[in-house]
Amino acid sequence: MKKIQAILQPYKIDEAKQALGDLNVVGMTVSEIVGCGEPGLHSEFFRGHTVLVDTQPRICVEVIVPDDLADKVVMQLRDACRTGRSGDGKLFVLPVDDAVRIRTGDRGDAALT
Repeated sequence: MKKIQAILQPYKIDEAKQALGDLNVVGMTVSEIVGCGEPGLHSEFFRGHTVLVDTQPRICVEVIVPDDLADKVVMQLRDACRTGRSGDGKLFVLPVDDAVRIRTGDRGDAALT
């Protein structure tokens, strides 16, 4: 099994959900996060002071999929969420040793469906 973690622009959540749905990936975790890494800072006026802002809002979408589906998920998310501009995001693929469905005790790939 693989965990795919996608750090994306917030406005790309619908495209990400559609891309995963097209591959019948039904479960996902979505978190609102902030991140930095894009070159360049911008300033904002806050409470009478100019403040340099070096973090940007992002979303983190996480899914666990069987090994044979991981590459398809990565390519589908990449294609659906790419704009070609800096800050499109990153995709990470991590190994998952096991999964357990708490309700039934199912393990491995059976716990994913």
